Formats: sequence, C-alpha cells, structure tokens
Amino acid sequence: MLKTAESVSIAHPDKVCDQISDAVLDACLAQDSQTRAAIEVLGGHGIITVCGELTTRAHINIRKIAQEVYRDCGYSENIGVTVNVVEQSPEIGHGVDNEGAGDQGIMVGYACDETPELLPLEVVLARKLTRAMGANDGKSQVTVENGKVLSVLTSVCNADYGKKSELVKVVKKEIEPLLAPGLKLDKVWLRNPNGDWSIGGFNADTGLTGRKLAVDNYGPNIPLGGGCFSGKDATKVDRSGAYFSRRIAVDYLKKRKAHEVYVHIAYAIGVAEPTMATVTIDGRQEPIRGYDLRPKSIIKSLKLRRPQFRETAKYGHFGNGFEWDK
Repeated sequence: MLKTAESVSIAHPDKVCDQISDAVLDACLAQDSQTRAAIEVLGGHGIITVCGELTTRAHINIRKIAQEVYRDCGYSENIGVTVNVVEQSPEIGHGVDNEGAGDQGIMVGYACDETPELLPLEVVLARKLTRAMGANDGKSQVTVENGKVLSVLTSVCNADYGKKSELVKVVKKEIEPLLAPGLKLDKVWLRNPNGDWSIGGFNADTGLTGRKLAVDNYGPNIPLGGGCFSGKDATKVDRSGAYFSRRIAVDYLKKRKAHEVYVHIAYAIGVAEPTMATVTIDGRQEPIRGYDLRPKSIIKSLKLRRPQFRETAKYGHFGNGFEWDK
C-alpha cells in the first residue's frame, strides 16, 4: 500500500500562527492554571492578528508574545500585531463550570507498531526532514510502500543542499537506507522542484491557526476527528479528548501486542460523559473500559493545566514524548 505524508517547518506561516496561539495559552497558564482560552491567529504581509476568547486572571502582553514567537521562528523584521480578544461566552462557560465538555466533537486516537514513535513511518520521516530545516520556511513529503521509501520532496526557503547541511545529513541517515531496492537517492529526491526561493513566511503567504490538521495529527491516512488543538485550553475536548484518545490507543497497543489501534470518543457540549467510546484493535471494535473519560479527569491525568503547549505546535502533537504518548 502506498502512503504519503507531509510535514512543515516551524517557520511555515501556518505553524508560526499555531505557535503564537499556544504561546499565549502557555503564558496564561503560567500565571493562572484555570485559564480558558480559544486563541486564533492570522498572519500575513506585515500584520499578525490575534483574535478569540480568553478568560484568565493572568496579565500578559499578547503583542510582545506574538513578536517574540515570530523572531524565534527565524524572522528578524518588525511586524505589526493587532489584538481583538474578549472573554469566553458565559453560556459556554456554564457547561464547563459544571465539569462538562467545552464543546461537542469526535476525537480520534491512533497508535501502530511501525516505528518507535508508534506512528506511521511516512509521518515520522517527514517530520525528521522538517526538523532538519530549522528556522526556514519549508515543507517535506515522503511516500513509502511496505516500509520502503519511494519518493522524497523537500521545499525550503533559502535552501542549503550542500553536503554539510543538516537536511542533507538527515536524508542520508534516515531516508537513503530505507530506499526501495533499485532506487537511487538522486532520482527520488525532489529538491525545490519549483526552483530556488528566498521570499517566504508572511512575506509570501498568509498563515492561520489550525490549518495543518493532518500534520498535527497522524498524517492523511488516519481519520481526523474534531477541530484543531492550538490556542485551546484543555476544557476543549478537541484537545484534551484527542490527547487522551492517543494515550488509550498506546495503552491498548502495548497491552494487546497489537499492530494498529484506533480510538473514537464523542462528546456533547456541557456533558461530562462521552456519547461514544470505542477502541478498534487490529480491525476488531470493542467498548473502551477502565478509563475515566470525563474532561476533568482527563485534565488531571495528563497534567494539562501546566504550560507546555507551544512545543506541541511545532512538529506534531503525537509521537514526541508528551504525557499522552507514554
């Protein structure tokens, strides 16, 4: 079976926005663990716009946070920041106050035995390539079949494909040994196929929080459930429920010595108990048993009241050693 996945670097416009959303959340959680947040960021062509809802006792400078993240992602020029953030709707807050889910949604968890990260091989390889790009706007794409690599694509702003570059080192170490028999690296590796480019980031394109859902999850070959994660506190089951679904999938994979596990959990807004909770182990579905799936319990179990989320926004929310991967 042919499978392809992509990843994007930390300097990609969408990933910059994800990181700003989560950096705002982290700054609030550092002062107020009960913060409720739903922060969206739009960036492009000299302006970053931060919009959304925030209920917190923390005192933070959102403009400064956005500018600091922008610099951390490799951009040195000044950029304007506009902020339009209000308190959470009291009608939404009422359900959360009663320990219900902060929204409805269907969460998908996944784990497989393909890699040490318990993720699909194509996803892991694509991420390794974008990590090697550092703070340069870029994307990667890897196609595999039966554990062997068939094609590789890297598009990097101000690309360095010299022998000593980190990207070339990673390709030689991680990709070349997995090439399918008969294939040569120079034939299957597409490097900046549209030509070299030096105008990247918000100077070339807009970015938006939550636009890289497949990259954030398990790649395009695994179903997506709810909405995006970044900028949302853990009362939003889009985030906490998805993280706990991953934890359950990892648990079942190890306990049953399975090859592949899917978890599906559905919630109704304002209701603590899920409306559905199933695990599918190597193709056989059964009810999830032995877990407290109420949002309050999930938040406590995974320690989701502490600042940690900007890191999740960089190279995927799963398979990077987070609490829910263990």
